[in-house]
Formats: sequence, C-alpha cells, structure tokens
Amino acid sequence: MTALGRAISDPTPVPGIGHRSPVDGLQRRSVGFVDVLAQSVSAVAPSAAATTIPMLVAVVAGGATLWALAVAMVLSLLVATSVNQFTRRIAATGSLHTYVSRGLGTGTGFLAGTAILIGYAFIAMFALAGAGYYLSILLDRLWPGAAQSPALLMVLIAAMAAVVLVVVVRGIRISARITMVIEAASVAIILVLVVSLLVVTAPRVGSGFDWSTLSLADSTPSNFAVGAVLALTAFVGFESSSTLGVEAKKPFASIPRAVVWTVIVSGSLYLVATYSQMVGFSALGLSLGSTDSPVNTLSSAYGVEWMGLLLDVSIAASFLACAIASTTALARVLFAMGREDVLPSGLGRTHARFRTPWVAAVWSVPIVAAVPIATVALGAGLWPTMETLIVVAAAGYIVAYVLVCLAVPVFLRRIGELTTGVAVRSLTAAGLLAVGIVVYLAVEFPSARWAGALTFVLLMVSGGVYFAIRRHRRPWLARTIGVYDEPVSDDVLGGGAVEPE
Repeated sequence: MTALGRAISDPTPVPGIGHRSPVDGLQRRSVGFVDVLAQSVSAVAPSAAATTIPMLVAVVAGGATLWALAVAMVLSLLVATSVNQFTRRIAATGSLHTYVSRGLGTGTGFLAGTAILIGYAFIAMFALAGAGYYLSILLDRLWPGAAQSPALLMVLIAAMAAVVLVVVVRGIRISARITMVIEAASVAIILVLVVSLLVVTAPRVGSGFDWSTLSLADSTPSNFAVGAVLALTAFVGFESSSTLGVEAKKPFASIPRAVVWTVIVSGSLYLVATYSQMVGFSALGLSLGSTDSPVNTLSSAYGVEWMGLLLDVSIAASFLACAIASTTALARVLFAMGREDVLPSGLGRTHARFRTPWVAAVWSVPIVAAVPIATVALGAGLWPTMETLIVVAAAGYIVAYVLVCLAVPVFLRRIGELTTGVAVRSLTAAGLLAVGIVVYLAVEFPSARWAGALTFVLLMVSGGVYFAIRRHRRPWLARTIGVYDEPVSDDVLGGGAVEPE
C-alpha cells in the first residue's frame, strides 16, 4: 500500500476539530452560485426598483436624478468591496452583524445587527406593500373600483405573506430559483419598455443622447445628498447573499462575486431605465416625479397600454420576490442571534426536514405582514405607507454599511492583512455614508415622512437598551456573539479519526 493509501485508510487524527459547527442545522454546502446570486439580485429587486426608486429620487433631486443614481452605484461598489473583505474569509449566516462583531467588538456588532434587521424587515414590508399596490392597479384595470377596497388589499397582502412563509421554510434553493425566474422575466420586460420608450420618443427628442438629463441646474447640495441616499435604496440588499455563507457550496468564491455583480448589473439597469423615463416625461413636458406610477403614465401617453398591464404584473412579481429574499436574509440573521443567545434561543432552531430556520421565519413573517395590513385597515394609502417604510429601511441599511466599512481596517489589521488601498476605500465609503445618513435624517424629520425617521431612531435606541440589559444579565455574551461556520470532522481527512489511547 502506498503512503497516500495508508493516509486515506488510516488517517492521522487532527486535534481541535469538532463534530458540530456553531451554526449546525442548516444544510451546509448545498447551494450553487446561481442560487447565491439569485438571493442578492432578488433582495435588490432591480425591476421593481428601476420603475419606482427613480421617481422617488426625482421628487427631491430633480434633474440630477441620473447623477444621484450614479453616485449611489459608486458608493454601493465601495461598500460591496468592503463587505467582501469579510465574505472571502468568514462563512457566516449573521451577515453584517457577524462581520462587525469580528472587527469592532460585540456591542457595535449588535448595533450593526439591529440596523440590518431593521433594513431587512422594513424592506420586506415595503416589498409586500409594493406588490399589493401594483396588484391593486392591475385589478382596477380588470374590475374598476377594486383598488378602493381595503378588505381586498388586506387579503392580497396576507396571501402573499403566506406564500413568503411557505417558500422561506421550504428551503433556499426553492426560494432562490423562484425569485430568479421572476426577476429574469421582469428585467426582460423592463428592457423591452426601455427600448420602446427610446424608439417612440426619438422623433420628438432626436436620435442622439439627451444631455439635458445630466443637468444640475435645479438641484441643491442638500437635495442632491438626500437624492443620492434615496437612490442607494435601489441597491440595498446586495449583500444579502452573505447570509448564505453556511449553505453556499463555495462561499469564499461565490458570495463575493454575487455581491459585486449584483451592484454592477442592477446599477446599469437603473441608469438606462431612468434615462429612458426622464426622456419620455421630458417629451411630454412633464417631470419624472410628477406621478406615483411613471411606467403606467408613460405607457398610456405613448399608446402602449398593453405594456403597462404587463409591467404591473412583472413589478408586483418582483416586489414579491424581494419580500421572499429579504425575509430569507432576515430569518438567517435572527437564527444567528438565537444561536448566540443574544435573542431567544428558540430562534436558533432549524427544521428537521428542510434544514431552514423555520422558527425565525414563523415569527418574522407575521410581523412583516402586519404593518402594511394595519396601515390599510387604518385608512392610509399604500403609496404613502411605502414612502415611510423605505425611510426606515434605508436608514437601517446605511447605518449597518457604515459600521461594516469601519470594521474592515480594524479586522484586517488584527489578522495582519491590511493594505492601504483597502483601508482608503472602506474609510471613504464609511465617511460618505455617515454624512449622507445625517443629512438624510435631518431632511426627513421635518418632512411628511417624519414617522419613518422617528421609527428608525426609536428602534435603534431600543436595540441598544435591550443589549445593555441582556449583556448585564449574561456577561458571557461577549464571547458568544459573532458565530460563524467552522470546519467539522467530516470536512477534514483525519478529523473524524479516533486518537489512540
């Protein structure tokens, strides 16, 4: 027998390798790159964002909308490359919560966890409300007056929440593939709309580039900053594939690629879609921010109402895919916090058959659905509700991004791998985002969306108080926060061997 044969048949015991990972229970190394990419893409929901976020940005940024989106894309790339300093080294399910804990300590890590939970939860609420909003428009086309029925809207949102729960509990591969098919079809429809708009507006604006879309004449620095932060909401969620660090087959390769490519592809779509919408409204003598449903307005104005009908279906489906992906990420961060005992330990339980964090999903989905349902029951419109929800979600994501960017140089210096270029990129991103979030909240507090800004602040303060009390009662949390996947005996030749007595 050769030496290699003897090593395989009777491997030398490897000390220090356990039989269970701290995040045992999830289906380890079962998800390929396409599914990982689908998680990030669906959380971003590019087709829904491409038809809603530019309008929200245009309300405050005016003609500088394209510039605001371009700045947001650059910022997102800076954050993505910073997040990838962790995704290349740590296979985690707690996402930014785990990364910040490893860089800046457990207290700051919990604040980052609170912020990212706010982001995932409120973007899921926003997505469910958005799906209900566009489905109501669709139903109103078929049955006039249907959109005015609060009971119908509540039933629609509840039904979609049930779909989200079933898909999330059944497993990441099912949810990822369903959402990827939805997004691929929706993006294709958006691209058809973009081409159609450019073709039908060409006789009015000419065949060349419309340089007026790059004008900064009607934008102030503060409005531009707020517009850029709002534009950033079109990208948030790109890092959500990092919650699949345990389940991805090649986490240190597939997750970094998914994070960066989601930003690049989504950003390119946003710029093209926004340009076509701005040109379309300019040809009509209107502004992009003058309507709550720009794609329907344009399709009606240019005689392609069938396109508006198709878009309503695709946008509603894209919002539903976003709700599934965001809830998937939300459940896994809650699962990680449950395993750490910083939240009730029951959240760290997984389904015996599907190997998913079903307890976290069962607890989170009803809360996510309750908010848009309650606002409809109280007589508030879905669109104003969405505007408020996106404020809370955006603030949560941005605070988490600031903290993870600050954690990068500290973490890399600790392990002896810090370089000047990485430090400059991460600290630049942290500084710009920190300024942006301060200006953003300062502008939002006196606006009609003040409830969103106040909700975010109250939730962050509540999270800090909760952690202080929890850590005082359980001082060992300082050692348990920040769990991630570790090699187990089955992963290593000799890891499962029994050492001789």
